[in-house]
Amino acid sequence: MIDIMTTLTTLAQATSVDAINLSDHVNNLIPELILLIGGTICLITGLGRESGTRKFTAVIAAISLILAIAFIPEFSKLKAGLYEITDLRSFIKLAACGIGFLLILVSASVPDLLPQTQKAEEAKKFEPGNIYRGEYYAFFLFSIVGLMLTAGANDLVWLFLALELTSLPTYVMVATAKQNINAQEAAVKYFFLGALSSAIFLYGFALIYGATGYTDLAEIKNVIEAQYVANSGLSGMLLIGLIFSILGFCFKIAAFPMHYYAADVYQGASSAVTAFLAFVPKTAGFVALILILSTVGWNYGPDQNHLPQVIEMLLWVIAVITMFLGNVLGMIQTSVKRALAYSSIAHSGYIVVGLLAGAPAIAATAIAKYDGDTTLGLAIGDGIAAVMFYLVAYGLATVGSFAVLAALRKPNGEEIDSYADIAGLIKQHKVLASILALSVFSLLGMPPLIGFLGKIYIFGSAYKAGYVWLVIIAVVNSAISGAYYLRIANAAFFGKPAEGITYTKTPGRIAGALIGGVACLVLGLAGGFLVDTAGRAADQLPTEIKINDEQTAAYAPSLMTDTKGFSEIVTD
Repeated sequence: MIDIMTTLTTLAQATSVDAINLSDHVNNLIPELILLIGGTICLITGLGRESGTRKFTAVIAAISLILAIAFIPEFSKLKAGLYEITDLRSFIKLAACGIGFLLILVSASVPDLLPQTQKAEEAKKFEPGNIYRGEYYAFFLFSIVGLMLTAGANDLVWLFLALELTSLPTYVMVATAKQNINAQEAAVKYFFLGALSSAIFLYGFALIYGATGYTDLAEIKNVIEAQYVANSGLSGMLLIGLIFSILGFCFKIAAFPMHYYAADVYQGASSAVTAFLAFVPKTAGFVALILILSTVGWNYGPDQNHLPQVIEMLLWVIAVITMFLGNVLGMIQTSVKRALAYSSIAHSGYIVVGLLAGAPAIAATAIAKYDGDTTLGLAIGDGIAAVMFYLVAYGLATVGSFAVLAALRKPNGEEIDSYADIAGLIKQHKVLASILALSVFSLLGMPPLIGFLGKIYIFGSAYKAGYVWLVIIAVVNSAISGAYYLRIANAAFFGKPAEGITYTKTPGRIAGALIGGVACLVLGLAGGFLVDTAGRAADQLPTEIKINDEQTAAYAPSLMTDTKGFSEIVTD
């Protein structure tokens, strides 16, 4: 009888915990649900018979992003700045929606400027097949949903589906947001290479599952730790799975050896779509890398602050080759968009340096002793926090630079592309020229812009982790990148003005560019709160099982002295 009562009590406790977890999951998914509903509404309004209804689609997408921000659980608890954001999931969601809002401003007129849309609006008879507004904004929101789901993934299956939801809409956006042969070619390359990369990292996931017997990330981490203790090393199948997964993710982040598509796709796509590609899929790829690497941990090597040697060597090679490829090839481009594409590749190399630094114990004291006055100097050492901070810095600068390009037009109505097209921009549009300069200087890493803080954060963390030569290589590459960043600024400020260059009178693009450029300066001068927020967020990853003492006391009093048992119930 006592055994039966004990069993029933245990089941009741487990059921209570499951109910709490289910409620937490639903609350955490509210922002994604809002965006999914917003995307569905965009599909409907985009096909409305009234022109005003169709044009309101962009507003619906923007409102959806604002509402999603408001319903991020930690964001609703704000008391002082952003200090209540305490995990990676919420940080990435806030960054995705915040920068996504800027991208909506930049993209606001993309469907309207398409020849097929203009013809459909002028036609006497409404032809829904020629209207693209609904699909564009729906795919836009769906891709951001994929990024947010990636940040919240705690399972390999969930992670795969989230990454595919991030990528699939972008293939259509590249192909349809610009009506020329280059866009079609870019979309085909992007799609087939994307399919190849998905197959590669999915195969890696299958091997990880085969080596551990789990798809849950926390369970995979536990099994890897047990295997390492029992065998003094990691299994070959697991290492091969990790290698395939990392190589597949290299496509998402535009890093060697899966970087080949970037220049053609960035040049062929509309500038507004290119800005989207440069931030959303790249961020999703790096978040996926953080999640996969955190299952292994940064607890190896003599000082127990490195990744396993094979993985460390792979990332080291990827970082170095990616940095050199991006910066050296960026110098010889005649197209500004191709130069910025190689810039994107180079920045992926810098961020991989942060992944190598990871989250070792050397950085733990700065976060554990956080008292609201943490400075960048104290925070340096946590590579994951540095990566998260850098993604925001890179996203803002990228939005600013591509928004300027999207706002300018050649005499034939096409988007500008070459250095000659931006020559003398300061004499025609001082605001756009200034924003372009701020953005590229931030990408270069010049003080006092946010890009400078980002590089100090990443390089300093790598130096503390012992990657001295890698930091030297990264600094050299930053100097090399000055050749094409300064070339862009020089053309805009000192070049001979190009004839016939006009700017689109779309307030959204100017506003998006202005906010992105000014944010690079303001956050560079007063971005301490963002450093603190990134540090707190990086301190809690989905692979870490956190036990809530209040839940323990309320629903499992008998397990108060059995932390391990309660953890197993939560995991199950």
